[in-house]
Amino acid sequence: MLALAVAITLIKKCKNGQQPEPKTKTQKETTTNTDRERGFDRRISYLEYSEHAMCRMQCRQISKSEVEDMMKTGNINYSKSDLQNSRCPRYAVEGITADNQKVRIVFAQCNEKTEVVTVIDLDTDWTCHCPGDDKKYENRN
Repeated sequence: MLALAVAITLIKKCKNGQQPEPKTKTQKETTTNTDRERGFDRRISYLEYSEHAMCRMQCRQISKSEVEDMMKTGNINYSKSDLQNSRCPRYAVEGITADNQKVRIVFAQCNEKTEVVTVIDLDTDWTCHCPGDDKKYENRN
């Protein structure tokens, strides 16, 4: 009887050791399970801003709430988008902000985040001095 009880205990321990422990979902796991490669994901929970975009927003007087509204409701301009970008697909989203600015906002949609790359006012040519501006024409032929 004692040998049988020991055998049953060992079998239970081995069986429990083979089963994976239940995982709690992290944001990255949730992101991986969400197919963000099937078009533009308009959820602002993944949104991050590049240093360049923050500078352009300040210069052009465009707020984060206007960027978020444009992400949710703007129209994708596929001729200005780069969906085959080697790092992350880039979507050029256009529309009119709450204060009547006609804008184009470029979003780079990766699996773990959507980054605001740049913010452009399509009607007004603002003079901004933002990171990366000095290299704008460096690699053009």
